Amino acid sequence: MKWTNDRSGNVEDRRGSGGGGAGLVGGGLGTLIIAAIIFFLGGDPSAILSSGMGNAGPQTEQRDLNPGELKVREFVEMITAENEKTWTKIFNESGMQYRPAKVVMFEEVTQSGCGTAEAAMGPFYCPADETVYMDMGFFKELEQRFGAKVTEFSIAYVLAHEMGHHVQTLLGTTQKVDQLRSSRKYSEAEMNRVSVATELQADFYAGVWAKQTDSREHILEPGDIESAISAAEAVGDDNIQKRSQGYVNQESFTHGSSSQRKDWFMKGYTTGDIRQGDTFNALLK
Repeated sequence: MKWTNDRSGNVEDRRGSGGGGAGLVGGGLGTLIIAAIIFFLGGDPSAILSSGMGNAGPQTEQRDLNPGELKVREFVEMITAENEKTWTKIFNESGMQYRPAKVVMFEEVTQSGCGTAEAAMGPFYCPADETVYMDMGFFKELEQRFGAKVTEFSIAYVLAHEMGHHVQTLLGTTQKVDQLRSSRKYSEAEMNRVSVATELQADFYAGVWAKQTDSREHILEPGDIESAISAAEAVGDDNIQKRSQGYVNQESFTHGSSSQRKDWFMKGYTTGDIRQGDTFNALLK
């Protein structure tokens, strides 16, 4: 992936700052495993997190970031800037104003507007404070545990997916899904299908971002799209379930199958048109 000269000022790096904070009371490892499976790559984790607020967790020692970590921060600043530029353009074309999200890089544990954020949860977007939380150790897990090929563009795809959830919040999609959930009119299986549509739309938006950003900045190199597809397929519900429990239960899908995640990302990348991403009508008929 080619780097650009753009850098965002909306990135906060909390790595090496000490950590600590509220622990997960009444949850522990079991809660983290459930959270990791349910919320890998997106969504609002407040239902899992907020119930675990309470005791202070262990403090980590402060340390200086090494050159590799500093380079990763600069890369995240670049990708964040490219998201801001692309989505500002897309919103302007529709007569709307884009409000940039914040990005927080952390390690082990930090506080979010949705509660305590643990590294075991993977990257996520919190609508309450319009912030993407990124633990960079997730990408080792993605490669070693879930079999993805991890490159710089894998990181770009994950961040773009989370920014897709921010776009959903700005467009009111997140709020509508929350209203459906809080109405209690729908079964768990029905709400799971809504969740899948939500996540696949974020994948679609990530594809739109990749297409439009490459058209403007020519960032893509051979193998980049393939690495994004590898990451998307690795965190498909069917792949996660096979690896974690040995079998697949389609009714419990919350993010979509590996094939669906690939297909919707590629639809976004192929069309580059945000209007083509109505996953809800496509999946909930």
